[in-house]
Order: sequence, then C-alpha cells, then structure tokens
Amino acid sequence: MKFPQPHRLDEIAHLLGISFRGDPSLPVLGMNEIHVVNRGDIVFVDHPKYYDKALSSKASIVLINKEVSCPEGKGLLISQDPFNDFNRLTKHFMPFVASDVSIAPTASIGAETQIQPQVFIGNQVRIGKHCLIHPNVVIYDHTEIGDYVEIHAGTIIGADAFYYKNRPSGHDKLLSSGKVVIEDRVHLGALCTIDRGVSGATTIGYGSKLDNQVHIGHDTKVGKHCLIASQTGVAGCVTIEDRVTLWGQVGTTSGITIGEKAVVMGQTGVTKSIPGGQSYFGTPVQESREQLKQLAQLKQLPKLLQNKQN
Repeated sequence: MKFPQPHRLDEIAHLLGISFRGDPSLPVLGMNEIHVVNRGDIVFVDHPKYYDKALSSKASIVLINKEVSCPEGKGLLISQDPFNDFNRLTKHFMPFVASDVSIAPTASIGAETQIQPQVFIGNQVRIGKHCLIHPNVVIYDHTEIGDYVEIHAGTIIGADAFYYKNRPSGHDKLLSSGKVVIEDRVHLGALCTIDRGVSGATTIGYGSKLDNQVHIGHDTKVGKHCLIASQTGVAGCVTIEDRVTLWGQVGTTSGITIGEKAVVMGQTGVTKSIPGGQSYFGTPVQESREQLKQLAQLKQLPKLLQNKQN
C-alpha cells in the first residue's frame, strides 16, 4: 500500500509513539509485506528467524522489536509489538469506510457494463467497459476490474486475507490494505471468493477462466489464460504462471510456483513448487505418469505376495 503523500521517518515514529534509528527525514512512501516491498516502504518483522531477511530487503524502513544496527541508507522503527503497530498504520492510512448505498459514489463503471440487481460495489472500485456483473456479487473497496469481464452470481471479490498471529490470548488478525486486480476478459463462475492482498494485489491475469466455487488466497498471482475448475482452493502468495490448468478440487500450499502450461489433475494436493509443461497428480504431488505407474505397481502387491507364499 502506498500512502496518499510521502511522510518522514520521524513523523511515522511520532504517530506510533515509538523511537526510531536513522535519518529523521528519510522518505516513507508506503507499507508492504516482505515479498512485495520496494524502496520507501515499511516492512515489519517480529521473529528472529526473519530479522536478516527484513533488514536486507528492498524496504527503506524496518519496524522491528529488537535493537539492532541500522543498515546504511535505511531507518528502523523500534517497537514492542511490530504486528500491532503495522495494524495501527493500516487503520490510520486506510481506515474502513462504511457504505449505505449499493454502488459507492466513488466507484467508476465503464461504458456498456451491465450491473444486475443486488450487486454491491464498494469505495474506489474501478470496472472497465463491456462487463457483465450478475446478481448478488460483492466487490469490496479498491478492486480493479478490466474490460469484457463476466462475474457470476454470489462471487465475492476483495474479502480480507486469512492472516493471523497466534498469541496466548488467541489469534490476532493482520488487517488487509491491499486490493484485487482482475484483468481483461476474465470470467469468474458463481460463488467464487478472491481475497485481497495484505498490502499488495491479488491478480487474476488476462483471459483466465475460473469455474464455480473457486477460492484464491491473498497476494496470489494467476497468470494469463489459466483454467481453474470447481472447488479448487489456492492458498496465499502462490504464483500460477500462464496457461496453467487446475482441475476440480485441487488444493495448494502457500508461497509456491506452478509453472507455465502445467496441468494439475483433480483432487491433487500441490505441496511444493512444480515446473511447467507437465501433468501432475496425487498428494503429495508427483508427475502424473510416475504416480499412476506407482499405483499400478501397488495393485500387483497382493499377487506378488501370494506367489511368494506359494
């Protein structure tokens, strides 16, 4: 998430009521998670395992719960609870804005786009030309939709990321300040759910088609001309390259890459990154011919055991 205007490091520290290290006038342009940070961004880190990664990232400012040496050219915000302070920044720079109308006055809708009854379109949503939005679709704030997009009934775009911190008192939610980007000529089936990014964008690429009841997790990037069949669940921060096919009831773990033109057979659990140009099946995922060969060999075990006994 980028701020409406640049701020200084000392201004952000004052806003949070915490100390800082580094140049007080260091520009602060936004805040993002580690995998999408750029120069000028704040990133938070609250676990020793990730200190080095955060300090060496592209982020200009690190919100951290430990006194460490300030890297050259960067700034530090010293916090007792970086997770909570990151949420405080989200509330300050992107507060929830309630709506009392079905289509927010700040939404932009292109020419020849048809909006069916009972559709909700939130604040700062942009919808392109020649789209068709069917009844009971919900489009949360800041979503961007291209041209010639069709969205079927009951689909929800832009719900919060499923991202929680486990504390002794329970699970604390990391507030979402990202968005969803739906590129041109995408078709979304009925009852799909596409979560927005925590601070970046969840993207559905040009010409991709999603069947009914598909879930896409936060910050996932679906490439161009992909096909995703019904009841597939894609976790957060997954990269699905161009022309991938995921058949019904596929599930993935987070943070993986599915290579270009990969085909994943139904009910497969994609537990790791897989190269493109091949077909896959099973849990844990394997190349489909190898997996089917192993299953065929397993069927021969009773006969082999009987022959051995004889």
